[in-house]
Amino acid sequence: MYKIMIVEDDISLSKNMSDGLIKWGFETYIARDFGNISAEFADNKPNLIIMDVNLPQYDGFYWCGRIRELSKIPIIFVSSRDTNMDIIMAVNTGADDYITKPFSMDILIAKINALLRRTYAYSDENIDYLECGGVILNLVDKALLYNEEKIELTKNEFKVILLLMKNRGKAISRERIMRALWEDDNFINDNTLTVSINRLRMKLKDMGLQDFIMTKKGFGYFVS
Repeated sequence: MYKIMIVEDDISLSKNMSDGLIKWGFETYIARDFGNISAEFADNKPNLIIMDVNLPQYDGFYWCGRIRELSKIPIIFVSSRDTNMDIIMAVNTGADDYITKPFSMDILIAKINALLRRTYAYSDENIDYLECGGVILNLVDKALLYNEEKIELTKNEFKVILLLMKNRGKAISRERIMRALWEDDNFINDNTLTVSINRLRMKLKDMGLQDFIMTKKGFGYFVS
């Protein structure tokens, strides 16, 4: 689970952002000591920071620069300041992205996922396949094998089955699967996920795997 640190002095906005992030499966930490953001960062070890520019005592540019002395963690500015100079300052102090207020939570989530994916990309450098109950997922050619049968998978189908097989026996929420299906800032909605799951289940059924992907009602899916 990725932890997101929110550095925003508007209590209502920081709470709304936190609630939205938690809904998508993130852990959050809301900064409290605006005179020592660096220490809160070091103590909480987040995977990404969302930061306002206008903050008490020192502005977000200052804290971005201080954090850059400690870490290359992704930093997204979310601010009502929208001049070219503000954006240039953000880039020069080490920010990875800049969003102006008011903003869409969907866009913020998409940008967060894109940054997390680029920064903490899952790597299978020394693994060529995953095996689960006799089902083999080839990570090189992205194909599924069972009882000498082989099926080709689409990009989305591969990502879904990879996530489920990596977490065998553990139910994965629909929200987490949707995040895994995102590419850069493209938004994958609930209907897209349902279509991908149904198509994947049909392919598995044709191979004799009727109940390989199980449903946890009201939550998500798992393989046993």
